[in-house]
Amino acid sequence: MSVPQLSLTAARHLHLAAQGLLRKPSRRAKPGDILSTIQRMSLLQIDTINIVARSPYLVLFSRLGHYPQHWLDDALRNGDLMEYWAHEACFLPREDFALVRHRMLAPDKMGWKYREAWMQEHAEEIEQLIAHIEQNGPVRSADFEHPRKGTSGWWEWKPHKRHLEGLFTAGKVMVVERRNFQRVYDLTQRVVPHWDDTRDLLSQDAAEYQMLENSARSLGLFRAQWLADYYRLRQVNLPLVLEKMQETGTIFPVNVEQLGPAWIHSSLMPLLEQAQAGKLVATHSAVLSPFDPVVWDRKRAEQLFDFSYRLECYTPAPKRQFGYFVLPLLHRGRLVGRMDAKMHRKEGMLEIIALYLEDGVKPGHSLEKGLLGAITEFARWQGALRVSFTQLPAGLFAACRAGLEIDAA
Repeated sequence: MSVPQLSLTAARHLHLAAQGLLRKPSRRAKPGDILSTIQRMSLLQIDTINIVARSPYLVLFSRLGHYPQHWLDDALRNGDLMEYWAHEACFLPREDFALVRHRMLAPDKMGWKYREAWMQEHAEEIEQLIAHIEQNGPVRSADFEHPRKGTSGWWEWKPHKRHLEGLFTAGKVMVVERRNFQRVYDLTQRVVPHWDDTRDLLSQDAAEYQMLENSARSLGLFRAQWLADYYRLRQVNLPLVLEKMQETGTIFPVNVEQLGPAWIHSSLMPLLEQAQAGKLVATHSAVLSPFDPVVWDRKRAEQLFDFSYRLECYTPAPKRQFGYFVLPLLHRGRLVGRMDAKMHRKEGMLEIIALYLEDGVKPGHSLEKGLLGAITEFARWQGALRVSFTQLPAGLFAACRAGLEIDAA
């Protein structure tokens, strides 16, 4: 059987189809779409930077369109989701608890996320903390930040945040909700009372194989070296894994222009013929998060989309090339640019500090319409009444360089 040949454009479109970014949403979002969208991506990376919408909410918006941000909070509180270390700190479906449980039970392998010496040194206080949660219910680290008169002495102690994070990594507590984006922790035995390690635990090999299958499905189309990064897996025997997936009909080999040998997940096979014929059309324009699965693997983004990206918020201002928190811009299957933006919530204004187009991308009617629509929808979703532009490429948005007035959602 000959290996299908794909253009680079077709490969991009198949990947975006798997990610839910090929076409605009066909209907208004519903609360249940939060879980199904995260299941489709497998993971939703968490980041706390709030210069515009926080990353997990933005990743969902790029796929769902306008939705109330509290839906994500509700999905965590209702038990549809959980948090743990996956790609990095991530929301993932609660049903995937089994995939990460082996990591919880070997926290010493989690690097900087767990300090065994700290946990041993503070063992007595940590046992008191566990007892407090058991007796009084879920807690935030903020609950222990200030001394409280009339309480027992251990309230005076300050390293609560590190204790809770250590217990979280070790799987002794889980995040049951977020209040103002602060984690609220409860005992794992109360969160998943029916779980039994003796009966239900997957071996590391079995769990990681399932993670790799999830990665293949969520990537849709991938080179072998892209697969392990999705869950940040180490020392994976990729040739053996790929051979097994091919034998079971989970993946099929393809050859991609400029990329060479690659794989397509079985869920995308119904689209393969369209892709080969150039009939799999991308119509979506969207503002993406720097932590979107499409771009979080910087090498993959460069190889697949010719998009070189670096997050510069931790770079000293004089050394930044593009800006503090730069958002990739997707238009019809291509990453066509990036913009440095800030949401001024009190003033109801989204400030586009600078917008850049990639080399070779020229302003035109389709591009301008797509980007203007994406930025307008992005601003409206955040409650902005106005968009201001400071630095724009020549020839882009000529009719509205002074800014945009936004109708309320």
